[in-house]
Amino acid sequence: MTYRVFVDGQEGTTGLRIHEYLAARSDIEVLKIDADKRKDPAERARLLNAADVAFLCLPDVASREAAFMVINPNTCLIDASTAHRTAPGWAFGLPELAKGQRGAIQASKRIANPGCHASAFILAVRPLVDAGLLPREAAVSATSITGYSGGGKSMIAEYEQQPLPAHLQAPRPYALGLKHKHLPEMAAHTGLVNPPVFMPIVSGFYKGLAVSVPLHLSQLKAGTTPEQVQAALAAHYEGERFINVKPLRDAATLEAGAFDVQACNDTNRVDIFVFASDTQVLLMSRLDNLGKGASGAAVQSMNVHLGLEESLGLV
Repeated sequence: MTYRVFVDGQEGTTGLRIHEYLAARSDIEVLKIDADKRKDPAERARLLNAADVAFLCLPDVASREAAFMVINPNTCLIDASTAHRTAPGWAFGLPELAKGQRGAIQASKRIANPGCHASAFILAVRPLVDAGLLPREAAVSATSITGYSGGGKSMIAEYEQQPLPAHLQAPRPYALGLKHKHLPEMAAHTGLVNPPVFMPIVSGFYKGLAVSVPLHLSQLKAGTTPEQVQAALAAHYEGERFINVKPLRDAATLEAGAFDVQACNDTNRVDIFVFASDTQVLLMSRLDNLGKGASGAAVQSMNVHLGLEESLGLV
């Protein structure tokens, strides 16, 4: 069977990468819009309603407008923007989140693709909340370092100018107003009462992302050991193709002496680590911010929704 797919906003980094995934698929017919009609509401509406699956790779306001254009009850929308990630009636597009999530994605015609930072954070933290090891009321912080491609075309152009300005040659913390757009989903989909204190950092490499969540063992359920933290993660993701929980105090990383943020690039894989001392644990979760952090996750949700092999077209 061939499925018709439309990418609304196909010129951005997420839309372009989705097109790359779909180009290798014989079961997908990509509906294309003429360049001079990309902003024509009537033509966009026609293609949205003609599609079995439509990806919205648009700013939040435009994604909400596009969602209202869809009157075909058979069209499934997968929204890559922030607009619907905690909205009622929208399934969160993270199949590994919890039991029943795949069923919710398959049943829904409205799927919200997770944010890149949020995906890494949620995948590291949610299992500990579900296992009762991390209290829902816990005060949590997180730091994320990411490549510049996550900032879209303008940031890519900024970082790829030559010569590179001095102020771009070192990592740059941002979102210092503590109101990052991923915070609502980071709380809602982990089960935490409050969002984390979150500091993202952009640096001068193209892609790759790692979120770090430091915890004192005293923040966890009394008597919790680092071994139990790692075991809870391993149990939660047992059998998951794309989630790789590393052994406690991963020997290869410790031997290298530093963490490779880009090791999941060009895959849909997430690696989750637990480093620990006698009193603290450090959760680290890495992914490709353009893969499992964006376009790969969207294609994975499409596969789940259509009842196809979940990993089809992904590595």
